[in-house]
Amino acid sequence: MNLVDYLALPFAQHALVAALLVAVICGLVGPFVASRDMAFAVHGAAELSFTGAAAGLLIADDALGGALAGSLVVAVAIGLLGDRPRERNSSIGVILAAGLGLGILLLSFYHGFASAATNILFGQIFGVSATDIVILGVIAVVILIVMGVIYRPLLFASIDPDVAAARGVNTRGVGLVFVAVLAFTVTEASQIVGTLLVLSLAVTPAAAARHLTAAPGRGTAIAIGIAILAADGGLLLSLTFPDVKASFFISAVSFACYALARIWSATPLARR
Repeated sequence: MNLVDYLALPFAQHALVAALLVAVICGLVGPFVASRDMAFAVHGAAELSFTGAAAGLLIADDALGGALAGSLVVAVAIGLLGDRPRERNSSIGVILAAGLGLGILLLSFYHGFASAATNILFGQIFGVSATDIVILGVIAVVILIVMGVIYRPLLFASIDPDVAAARGVNTRGVGLVFVAVLAFTVTEASQIVGTLLVLSLAVTPAAAARHLTAAPGRGTAIAIGIAILAADGGLLLSLTFPDVKASFFISAVSFACYALARIWSATPLARR
């Protein structure tokens, strides 16, 4: 079968729609992850969503539901760890180690198909159903609405938290809402690339955008574009070369965009 034949099949269409939804959300949230120095929080949330997904498989044979429930716990935990990156990151590291150990324990009691467990780590975008599309779509719409409401105070608090607090912005409350959004975003992204490679959509596009522009709005638009290119472009490459996992192509395209952005930022044209 060639690429055109694959695109006529429902599983490929579902995968492309799901990847688009996740890419838009990751591109929107990513710049704030970069500006607030929360890349490790993304990694921690991704790995701990594995624990929630393992619990969901064991209790109700529902990895996505478990991951979403686990993301709420992660959001509360990260939000209560403090605003300072050093304090937050060390605490996340401690919780991450304990959470991964618990996830491995839970999986040891799961007697279903092994692929259901490995998909948590590596993703299985081509297994997305119509029901999953609806769930991902609802989550995406909710995240878009929430980000639209908190965008300006969140941007202010991310650029200069001390001045924002002095001007009356509830930086703690805005931060808690953002980590909740971040946890759900990571859970969505893990359905596409798995928990091990979630940084390729939630962090790398935003990191590339920072080398191309310093304007927040333009940077967000570029990050969304790169995330879409990586997600859907990676899927199309995977359909063209079906022996290679889609998650590899997604992470490879994302990294290639970052590398090109860094090269561009070092050229004389970028300094003008």
